[in-house]
Amino acid sequence: MKPGEAEAIVAGTHGDPFAVLGVHRDGKTIVARCYIPGAESVEAFTLDGESLGALASAGPDGLFAGKVALTAPQPLRYHARNAGGDWWVDDPYAYGPVLGPMDDYYIAEGTHLRLFDKLGAHPLHHEGSDGIHFAVWAPNASRVSVVGAFNQWDGRRHVMRHRRDTGIWEIFVPGIGTGETYKFEILAADGTPLPLKADPFAFHAELRPATASITTAPLAHEWGDADHRAFWSKADARRQPISIYEVHAGSWRRDWHGNFLSWDELGAQIIPYVADMGFTHIELMPITEHPYDPSWGYQTTGMFAPTSRFGDGEGFARFVDGCHRAGIGVILDWVPAHFPTDAFGLEHFDGTALYEHADPRQGFHPDWNTAIYNFGRSEVSAFLVNSALYWTEKFHLDGLRVDAVASMLYLDYSRKSGEWVPNEQGGRENWAAVEFLQRMNIAVYGAHPGMMTIAEESTSWPGVSKPVHAGGLGFGFKWNMGFMHDTLAYLARDPLYRHWHHDEILFGLVYAFSENFVLPLSHDEVVHGKGTLLTKMAGDDWQQFATLRAYYGFMWGYPGKKLLFMGQEFAQRREWSESRQLDWDLLEAPAHDGVRSLVRDLNHLYRDTPALHARDCEGEGFAWVVADDRANSVFAWVRRAPGEAPVVVVTNFTPQRLTGYRLTLPAGGRWREILNTDAHIYGGSGAGNLGGVEAAEDGAAIITVPPLGTLMFEHTI
Repeated sequence: MKPGEAEAIVAGTHGDPFAVLGVHRDGKTIVARCYIPGAESVEAFTLDGESLGALASAGPDGLFAGKVALTAPQPLRYHARNAGGDWWVDDPYAYGPVLGPMDDYYIAEGTHLRLFDKLGAHPLHHEGSDGIHFAVWAPNASRVSVVGAFNQWDGRRHVMRHRRDTGIWEIFVPGIGTGETYKFEILAADGTPLPLKADPFAFHAELRPATASITTAPLAHEWGDADHRAFWSKADARRQPISIYEVHAGSWRRDWHGNFLSWDELGAQIIPYVADMGFTHIELMPITEHPYDPSWGYQTTGMFAPTSRFGDGEGFARFVDGCHRAGIGVILDWVPAHFPTDAFGLEHFDGTALYEHADPRQGFHPDWNTAIYNFGRSEVSAFLVNSALYWTEKFHLDGLRVDAVASMLYLDYSRKSGEWVPNEQGGRENWAAVEFLQRMNIAVYGAHPGMMTIAEESTSWPGVSKPVHAGGLGFGFKWNMGFMHDTLAYLARDPLYRHWHHDEILFGLVYAFSENFVLPLSHDEVVHGKGTLLTKMAGDDWQQFATLRAYYGFMWGYPGKKLLFMGQEFAQRREWSESRQLDWDLLEAPAHDGVRSLVRDLNHLYRDTPALHARDCEGEGFAWVVADDRANSVFAWVRRAPGEAPVVVVTNFTPQRLTGYRLTLPAGGRWREILNTDAHIYGGSGAGNLGGVEAAEDGAAIITVPPLGTLMFEHTI
């Protein structure tokens, strides 16, 4: 060894221990060197158990070297001894690299779409041994080690090989398997030790508050969802009934002791419930690993790891498969906009602003005290695209709801003048984020045609759900935040004054077909002092229940896919909290059970009636019947689909029963009343039309519209 190398190995500061340790040619002989702290003697063996003799002490304590009777370098094992006993050590420095030149090429280019098969920790049989291959991106580090219980968390024992062209560090550690906790010990460019870092590509992690990553076997689950996936791979989601039940997995239900349910326990309860309720999809608030429960998963530290709160990846796979076998799709709330600044996470990962921007005007989010991804860096963009692909491929997810898209698109989002950096044209558009979102959508839809991506985008950015080739962002759908805001503001007003705000309802139809919309009544509306959907409704208890039922009927008849947060299907009274389960005992009250019965019937009616869903995203499926009756706060429209019977939706947002109400239906003949939110079975007063109405040849009809009620009529000729 060169002068100073032995000391650097022992100190853990050597930048390339593979050049020193392991098995090497020295002229015509083969030399083995190893570093085993605490050893007093070391004997070398082949993997077949053949002794190659003792190695001599090579300087500092624990460093040994010697000639071995081999004709070529090969992996070795060492038998170490001291006064306290003996142990075996597999030599990690005797194995060659696992990654290859094509990996380097695509990683450097930022186009590698199988990073989750290459980076992270993977069980592997390599050069005659079983072990774990570790790989991590840290281009500005002076040294990276993998540490864990298997090496006493000693960063000197498994210093990784630096692939300088890409900034990837890798090492194959023989003799260890799955279930091992680990982190990366990183020295910054100046040699400063950083806090131990969790693996950005970890597939499993310790239960919080512990933060180590855990080596994991590839998913072994045998999927039984071929029919489900085949259907959606050929379907046009815009023309399918999509009614989404948004769920926080930690608070839908809990066990008798108040603990989280496992994926198997949750699946056994929620899958039959959702199937009975008629929802087509479950949208899970983020179940990617996160350290802090009250963040609800939106401050993610594990973009490839299902949170250990509910079990492991196998459990999550069983949950998704169970949903699919019951005909229920699963959508993941996915968070690529920002990440928390916990010391074990991505912040200053290698001592530099690696995943985030260095300038806080670009790299720090003032709303959430989080770091913003540097979307313009190809490796960061590839990291996020691979996360999206990983969930869709490995866990067969049906969709990704992408959180906080607006915060990604605008450089001045939640910032005052002088607190942000304009783009090259002097504008506020974040073109790097635009390119990333387009790239992500192209990759996901290209690899998995049955998938859908949904943007939570609260501004009027054009073309969110238009294809990339047409200049759009490429999402399948966009949340219609305007619908939620306008309708809830309208219904919070006393009915006496609603006629002054008629346009709050009309305005939504001006832009209803500019995007492929999902109508969201999400968790954001029932937290932080906002009450619940029931308590947002104006009036006394009777009016609140009646208005909520009318609102649901209105929404399920309105163009756009549907989303309802858990608990709102039975009119939860208390604001949602992630720390407790929903108030299921409310279902013992007829009013609450009536709301649930209504939502169930609405979902099944929506699914079974093409006129209500097949043209959700196209203007040809909608026409006003009554838009100008401000005095009565009545709205009526027709929903159509080619070759299907039309459906007319009528809503009265006043507490007055309207008898003898005249309107012109789209055709003469019999119109069957297929929904009445004021029916007795839902807790209403029972005002209605005795099953239907007859319209004159010109469509003229006289109907009864219940107080604070919604009716639907289907033409039966």
